[in-house]
Amino acid sequence: MTDSNNPPADEMARLTLAIREALTDSMVERLAITGGSAFELVDRLNDEQTSEAVHGLLDRLTELHKVGALDTLFELVLLMHAARNASTDNIVERMFMFFEQMINTVGNEAMGTLAENTREALEEAAEEAARKPAKGGMLATVSMLSKPEAQKSLAFLLAFSEKLQQRAANA
Repeated sequence: MTDSNNPPADEMARLTLAIREALTDSMVERLAITGGSAFELVDRLNDEQTSEAVHGLLDRLTELHKVGALDTLFELVLLMHAARNASTDNIVERMFMFFEQMINTVGNEAMGTLAENTREALEEAAEEAARKPAKGGMLATVSMLSKPEAQKSLAFLLAFSEKLQQRAANA
C-alpha cells in the first residue's frame, strides 16, 4: 500500500519524463529568461533607495484609494489619452493658427500702448484716490456729481458699456 502524499518512484520518474518531453528548447529558454528577469527584479528591490521608492509609491497609492482619488487619477489619464488620440494634424494646425492670430492681435504696438496707458492711468488714479480723504454722506456725493469732470467720466463709462454691449451682441 502506497501513501498518497509520497507517490512511488516510478510515478515520479514518469512525471519528470513527461515534463522533460513536453518542454521544448524555446520553452526552456523563455523560462530561463523569465527566471533571470525575476531575480534581477528582486535584486533591484534589495536596493535601499528602490525599496523606499516602492514603499512610498504603495503608501501614496493606498492614500489615493482611501480618499477616492484613484478613480479620478485614472479618469484623468483616460481623458489625456483620448485627447492625444483626438488631436489630429488638422486640429493641431488650427490650434497653432489660433495662437498665432491671438499673439498677432495682442502683440501689436497699439495694444501695447493701450495696455501701458491703462496701467499708468490705474496707478495714478489709485494714488490720487488714496491721497484724498473720503468725505461721507449724501451731500458729498451730490457735490461730487455736480462737477463737470465727474459728469464727463460717468458719460464716458455709460457710452463705453453701451458700445461694449453692442459689440458683444453683434459677435
